[in-house]
Amino acid sequence: MADREKIPDRRADVSRETGETSVSVTLNLDGRGSHQVETGMNMLDHLYDQLSRHSGFDMMLRAEVRNDPDGHHTAEDASIVLGRALDKALGDRTGIRRMGHAIVPLDESLAMVAVDLGGRGYSAIDMPFTTPMIGDLRSELVSHVLETLAREARMNVHVQVMAGDNDHHVAEAVFKSLAKALDWASRRDERYEGEAPSTKGTLTG
Repeated sequence: MADREKIPDRRADVSRETGETSVSVTLNLDGRGSHQVETGMNMLDHLYDQLSRHSGFDMMLRAEVRNDPDGHHTAEDASIVLGRALDKALGDRTGIRRMGHAIVPLDESLAMVAVDLGGRGYSAIDMPFTTPMIGDLRSELVSHVLETLAREARMNVHVQVMAGDNDHHVAEAVFKSLAKALDWASRRDERYEGEAPSTKGTLTG
């Protein structure tokens, strides 16, 4: 394996400013799950906290809101920037495991997430909710957050909720599953150092 100092740094700083929000993200894929998330929406912060903690990604995400009457712009824009940061931190994606999945329980809830960091942004999400709000986050935005992350990070994400009655538990189990799947898929595999995990020979286009 190459000397540690020769291993590319898998960090990214990405920011985006619109008339509605200003979002900045700092991401380190080889961290310890430390996080500082401030979106102004408690439930969204909670879900991103779970994503960072259980993936091992260090994450600082800050969103300043100028005009967002229902939380849509904040949830979408934060996900755009986080997805772009993940894409940037992955670099050319050589030497990673690429695919991963996880099944995570939370009390009565059980969620499965499978990911492929193959450079193709696509999502298939089966995640029904029974209430219009989860805390201060509109339930419908949870799927939108995942769809946006998948598109901007150029990854394939499949979500299935296998059991669950409490919407908070369902959403949290999904984000923990996503975190563990990303943890596995993004890890380096020394057997394939310097190689793209693809028969095409590249994951960049």
